[in-house]
Amino acid sequence: MTSLLRKDQLEVSLHEEKKLIEDGRLKEENPLDISEGFNRLCEACRRGDLKLCQEMIRDGANINARDRFDYSPLILASLCGHYEVVELLLESGALCERDTFQGERCLYNALNDRIRNLLLSYDYSKSTDPLQPFAAHITSLLARDTPQTSDLLVTAVGESFRLHKYLLSARSPYFQKKLSAAPETTTWKIPTAIPPQAFGIAMRYVYLGEIPTELGGGPESGFSEDEVLEGIAKISNHLEIQSLWEAVLQSDDRRLSRQRRTEEVERGRNQLEVWFTDNVIKHKVIVGTEKVDDVKWDSNNGIFADVLLRADQPVEQDPTDTPTNEARRIPTVKTTEGPLNRIPIGPAAAPLHTRPTQKSTLFPVHRAMLLRSEFFLTMFSSGFREAQSTPHIQIIPIDCTPDVLEIVLTFLYTEKADFAIDKAVDVLFAADLLLIERLKQKAAVIISTLGNGTMAPASDLQIVGTERPAADAENIDIYDVVRAGWMTRVPRLEEFGARYFAYRLESYIDEDEFADLIKESAGRIRGRQETDSIELLDDIRYYLSERFRLRFEDSGLEDMMAEEGETGDEERRPEEGTEDEGVDVSGLGAKMQETTLDNGEDGSVPQWNGAIRTLDGEVAGDEFASDAVNYQILLGKIDRLLERLKLDA
Repeated sequence: MTSLLRKDQLEVSLHEEKKLIEDGRLKEENPLDISEGFNRLCEACRRGDLKLCQEMIRDGANINARDRFDYSPLILASLCGHYEVVELLLESGALCERDTFQGERCLYNALNDRIRNLLLSYDYSKSTDPLQPFAAHITSLLARDTPQTSDLLVTAVGESFRLHKYLLSARSPYFQKKLSAAPETTTWKIPTAIPPQAFGIAMRYVYLGEIPTELGGGPESGFSEDEVLEGIAKISNHLEIQSLWEAVLQSDDRRLSRQRRTEEVERGRNQLEVWFTDNVIKHKVIVGTEKVDDVKWDSNNGIFADVLLRADQPVEQDPTDTPTNEARRIPTVKTTEGPLNRIPIGPAAAPLHTRPTQKSTLFPVHRAMLLRSEFFLTMFSSGFREAQSTPHIQIIPIDCTPDVLEIVLTFLYTEKADFAIDKAVDVLFAADLLLIERLKQKAAVIISTLGNGTMAPASDLQIVGTERPAADAENIDIYDVVRAGWMTRVPRLEEFGARYFAYRLESYIDEDEFADLIKESAGRIRGRQETDSIELLDDIRYYLSERFRLRFEDSGLEDMMAEEGETGDEERRPEEGTEDEGVDVSGLGAKMQETTLDNGEDGSVPQWNGAIRTLDGEVAGDEFASDAVNYQILLGKIDRLLERLKLDA
């Protein structure tokens, strides 16, 4: 009965939604998309291809659209059981609201409870408004007293507002022109004809807050509700923010209100992005590191910056300081003591050693935006020097490279985090240093999707002596990734590293660095006993079992073997001594394809026509037999590695 009632409610909700869309009052959240890019995204969601999903999202594919069969990417990933893809889509802003038609479809079609619980954990605000944390921080600046970051005091009859010039300049054309002409302005008075309540509502809108349903007014305020409404209209025209008045006039309908808020937060984010690019990035300064202390930046500057962040380039050799080959040629002479002494002779001006040069980049930024980092929030709330006001704004060094610091600042100002995988580990460490949890997770997502642990080439699973697969081609050092996961406490990277190793284990199992990594994993357990497990190795064994089990399931081999019925039971009996690690390797001999044995022209070495070899060089009848043998070979190599390291796991 409850299910039928729920179904009726969904149908009514869907009918109302279609009516609002037809009337042009509501924007369709799941529009039909038949573009090639969206089709590739849907296909990647069906297959569980994390790498392609990430690439298509970065290219701008609409993750909330639907294909010609009425499926969204999130529904496809949930239906096909790809947990990591579902997680990526949700983190990227895919919608799964329980009281919408598509949201209910997604929940009911989820393949397992693990995915269903993940979908349920993304509540309304997180799933429908991925910019909510960004907007919440901007709104909180209106009421934040500590640390003090405002630089403009606006007064009205009986009220005052502490505001931020950079934000007003980014959001209001009026303030942009006024403050550009007089950046030293510190106070502004509201005309007496405008109620303070109207100005407060306007500022809350500028600071990406919700417009209250009750506009205020009343006898105690001295203004009626109509006067407040008229004041909002005047402020909207005066500050040249027409969308403010339109938002006030909109219906109280929840869907329309949510759509309006989503659009306004997106507009505000884009305005801040333009302002950040045209001011902060445009005015960054590159100087020699030895001259950084000589930089003096006045507090009353045209971009309203109140702190300089410094990042140093790695030391590199300047080609202009490198001596020529002729100048570097140093003759040798033989002395009576016996050994050869290298004595420099020739022009005194020729340098014998190159002098490394180093550059530093200074970014003029605003404390109000840096407060999104717990590191800076604590710093500016303390009694240390960095929290004090000085005639010239202070320089704070950050332990990362300038390009990484620019990525961090872009995220703090715009919530965007688009960077290549070769920067991901550095961004991860910078985010961990500055205590920016959301950026740290975004870096981990990029690492674990573009490295895509399960997408090993098929040849790497069958042929002996293959070159190391995708890690180097992806500009990713898997050893660094695993250690980074440990150091930054990101379980996602530890799991990704184990999966990555498992799907390419034959390429790594014999390396000394792999053995060192296993020892490090064992040493991470304090007071480790001989019988304690090794977490990394346990995960590798699990994903190794998954790797071969999935290949058997995808091939349909298990179904073919099941069709033999009871008469095939004897053939499917495991060989003596074979361990069951989650992959059924029995009965493969009966399913090997027939091959012929030909002698060579000299009659000496027999060759298998079309044969596939296992990791130890033996000939297997087909790829399934090869997989079964390879699985046991890899397990055996793990055991021998533990014996060599004298570890019991």
